[in-house]
Amino acid sequence: MTLDITRLDANQADFEQRLDALLAWESVSDHGVQTAVHEIVESVRQRGDAAVLEHTNRFDHMAITDLADLVVPDSRLQDALDRIPADQRVALQVAAERVRAYHEHQKQDSWSYTEADGTLLGQKVTPLDRVGLYVPGGKASYPSSVLMNAIPAKVAGVKEIVMVVPTPGGEVNEMVFAAAKIAGVDKVITIGGAQAVAALAYGTETVPRVDKIVGPGNIYVATAKRMVFGQVGIDMIAGPSEILVVCDGQTNPDWIAMDLFSQAEHDEDAQSILVSPDADFIERVAQSLQELLPTLERESIARVSLKNRGALIKVQDLDQAVELINRIAPEHLELSVEDPQTMAQRVRHAGAIFMGRYTAEALGDYCAGPNHVLPTSGTARYSSPLGVYDFQKRSSLIMCTPEKASELGKVASVLSRGESLTAHARSAEYRIKD
Repeated sequence: MTLDITRLDANQADFEQRLDALLAWESVSDHGVQTAVHEIVESVRQRGDAAVLEHTNRFDHMAITDLADLVVPDSRLQDALDRIPADQRVALQVAAERVRAYHEHQKQDSWSYTEADGTLLGQKVTPLDRVGLYVPGGKASYPSSVLMNAIPAKVAGVKEIVMVVPTPGGEVNEMVFAAAKIAGVDKVITIGGAQAVAALAYGTETVPRVDKIVGPGNIYVATAKRMVFGQVGIDMIAGPSEILVVCDGQTNPDWIAMDLFSQAEHDEDAQSILVSPDADFIERVAQSLQELLPTLERESIARVSLKNRGALIKVQDLDQAVELINRIAPEHLELSVEDPQTMAQRVRHAGAIFMGRYTAEALGDYCAGPNHVLPTSGTARYSSPLGVYDFQKRSSLIMCTPEKASELGKVASVLSRGESLTAHARSAEYRIKD
């Protein structure tokens, strides 16, 4: 079967229009999903454990009578860590160590300075008290997401991490439990869906109310996160996974093809794009895609992804490639070129930048160290990877001496009266020295 993938030339007259159509992604759920999620969220908010049990039994095909039975004891997490194959245990531990070491560099500390007259100004950095981590369950296995979400929170100093993970039909993923143990998750509850998000946001008799919810999920989970935002913080509403590979034509085309597949296999809506100034190389990659696609276990998913949202784009030169990078603002960016560090300095918008021919994006997904929770759908224009800073909040510090209160009071008086806020003015004026 011939692989069907879009081919574009950045110098074609209709390129911008075709690129816009290729990049278009609507993450907003339809009315039916919105209605269903609203009903679930409201029922949990009003009825707590009873509603969570009702929805869990219905959607996960369970027969639970007490939500407390779904709280996983720490001994069960340790048992999972002990029982998984040794190579999996070692891989999880190595990945966790690297993720922790990287995120230690992100930790922000409080600071202050004192002006000449003794006035103190500064910022107090405080970790969130409690964070909720959503992890997909059942056949899905995302232990890497446990590490990437929980470890930065722990580095930030979050006191308690509550992880929810559905176990449809009682199906447990042992690696997810093991990862929770390694990452230091404090409480694991085997619930999922919109009901789990609502329980974390509002709290129930069994599920503690959290300050922020992070972690991936399906459209129902994403819709619920959007719905409870404001009641709690959330990390982001993520779109499908995406990769943009820029290559000068000197990398093995099989490597590039498999890098594109690494995202295309996620789901049918994932996006994989190759950009190169070398037309012959693009053809060689196309041939590699054709030959290697049948070898994938998730061939059917990757084929649809490449057909619907993939592209091979010819550019005039690497300068034009940089313009295209900043135009697309990709989640994952591979710079498979001779001097990737110099090129990376010109990149303004990208979630994560993988530099050099040997740096596969897959390394970042699991064990390089930086976080794999990244902005999608062009949101790298204004947002950043998940990090320690997402689990810390900042308070301003202000302490005026009598002399500074008098000096600034005169300024505040003028400005507040200019806004017709006279109580502000009088409050400041009380502290002005005669």
